[in-house]
Amino acid sequence: MELTHKNLCDLAVRWLQRPNSRNGHGCCFAVSEVATGYAGEIPDAIGFRASEWDCAGSVLVEVKTSRSDFLADKKKAHRIEGGVGDWRYYMAPTGLIQIDELPPQWGLVEVNGRGHINVVHGPAKVAKNFMSYRSQLEEFKHDANKSREFFLLVKLLTRLGNPEELNQRLRKFYRDVNSI
Repeated sequence: MELTHKNLCDLAVRWLQRPNSRNGHGCCFAVSEVATGYAGEIPDAIGFRASEWDCAGSVLVEVKTSRSDFLADKKKAHRIEGGVGDWRYYMAPTGLIQIDELPPQWGLVEVNGRGHINVVHGPAKVAKNFMSYRSQLEEFKHDANKSREFFLLVKLLTRLGNPEELNQRLRKFYRDVNSI
């Protein structure tokens, strides 16, 4: 598999939706390269978890395919302050980024030449053990820019058309199914 930016973004979306039992974050949905405002950050991939526990929130994945791109990322305004993602990861080809180079509270996901994903650092590394996972989530949590995340979510929802029309059609469908 060629480890292009696009291919890694696609893998990141799938990984975000992967359940905890398979070392993913179990996001209900994830998207790639959607702007968080008119002059805002454009996450390579972001997913959203819904949970009754304290592990609900957003997970950001920044894809890096070169050292120069990784090093330049630290200078971006939304990396210095603000930015989206309660939890944040870099995804890169194996060996491109070392754990000791990561900013505080960032995880690392590596992808080998065959497209296999390996969580090297961060909460998803211990996702199979729920108590360890919860502890790691707390340790790695960022203060995410919720207004930017809200903008992104509303923008995505409006792309579906009229949400109330869709809601009513779904309600009718479930009523019809339950009456059979």
